[in-house]
Amino acid sequence: MPQASARQTGPAQVGPRSKEAFRRASCVFPDGTTRATIERDPLPRYVSHGSGAYVFDADGRKFLDLNANFTTLIHGHAFGPVVSALERQLRDGTCFANPTEREIELAELICERVPAIERIRFCNTGTEAVMFAIKAARAWTGRPAIAKIEGAYHGAYDWVEVSQSSGPSTWGTPAEPQSVAYYKGQPASVLDEVVPLRFNDVQGAVDRIERNAHSLAAIVIDPMPSRAGLIAPDAEFVAAIQSTARAHNILIISDEVLNFRQGFAGASARYGLQPDLYTLGKIIGGGLPIGAIAGRASVMSMFDAGQSRAAVPQGGTFSANPMSMTAGLIAMQNLDHAAFARLERLGDLLRSRLMQSIERWQIAFSVTGAASLFRIHPKRRPPRDFREAFWSPSEAAIMTEMTRYFATAGIILPNGAAACLSTPMQDGDVDLIGQVFENFLSDVAQSFEWGQP
Repeated sequence: MPQASARQTGPAQVGPRSKEAFRRASCVFPDGTTRATIERDPLPRYVSHGSGAYVFDADGRKFLDLNANFTTLIHGHAFGPVVSALERQLRDGTCFANPTEREIELAELICERVPAIERIRFCNTGTEAVMFAIKAARAWTGRPAIAKIEGAYHGAYDWVEVSQSSGPSTWGTPAEPQSVAYYKGQPASVLDEVVPLRFNDVQGAVDRIERNAHSLAAIVIDPMPSRAGLIAPDAEFVAAIQSTARAHNILIISDEVLNFRQGFAGASARYGLQPDLYTLGKIIGGGLPIGAIAGRASVMSMFDAGQSRAAVPQGGTFSANPMSMTAGLIAMQNLDHAAFARLERLGDLLRSRLMQSIERWQIAFSVTGAASLFRIHPKRRPPRDFREAFWSPSEAAIMTEMTRYFATAGIILPNGAAACLSTPMQDGDVDLIGQVFENFLSDVAQSFEWGQP
């Protein structure tokens, strides 16, 4: 089993081909990349190819991939059945102005798995799915505003970006979380139409929803917000959100773009949430671009054009393209109950292993997550919301050091986001992750000064 090296004294080095690639990229891209989410330390590592649970960088080095393109690749890289199906579809055509039978098959599969999903529409990204779900909620209710969880990520639509990256100097009091702009120039009118809620704050959420109910079209909630801490919801919080929304005819949008991988029927079923609309993406595309809006037939009728114009027109040149539909169908067909049960077992095993190491070394870390997802926090107690999960400068420093240590040991561990397992992984991969973390606690963590008393 590979072992982590001794303590790192600087950034995990990238190879010469990655350095040269970044030099070229910096001549054509504003910051050298085309995604704000690309991690760099200080340069990004360029990938040449992936196979199973592993990726290989441009310099030929192999890494166990716990990012999986931000949890998308639940079957890992170059999954054989998907590759074979895409080769056939490629010869038949990549996109048409007409519908194909593949989109019906994928829709039928999803509707059969989640009884609350009566109708579905495909789009190209999770961002689009959230945007159209909110538009449908506005059309259904006649109201403009939304409530969302403070710190939660829901893509790049103005309204859901509000308070996505607030901090101690901007987020307001615990009782009155402030609407905080995400980018320079974000309209003040957008901020006025978003009500931030603290995750797992039952009374605070109920009070804010009730005070703003006259203008709220929807509550957008990720059942386990990844960038807000990958924290499980309290049953009381779910019940309170649900009952308050119902009392005021506010729709609930469950954003499961990331968390649909939590089980055969997704995350809402796991936590007892009964949404009116779902937004899906990532794993349902089998590694290709995809998004979906789904839910109750009555609300989804907002997209029904019939013989005239729909209340919410939704199109897209590449929506339901046959390549994404084919890849998604094959990937989902290979995610049966047994596959989810196996991922759950591996996830439980890993989280237990990490917590055992923390207990053994008595160092201020904790672990959150569920199913095939996990996140390590530089906190002695698992956080319960975004504010508790927020890093101090010293906490950020130890997490950067941990990411470097894992990279040197041949593992890509996301820094500040959900890490995930994939179906090609074996118990030995879990052992490797656990051993590298154990070595990190032994070699590095004790020399840092941070942590709660």
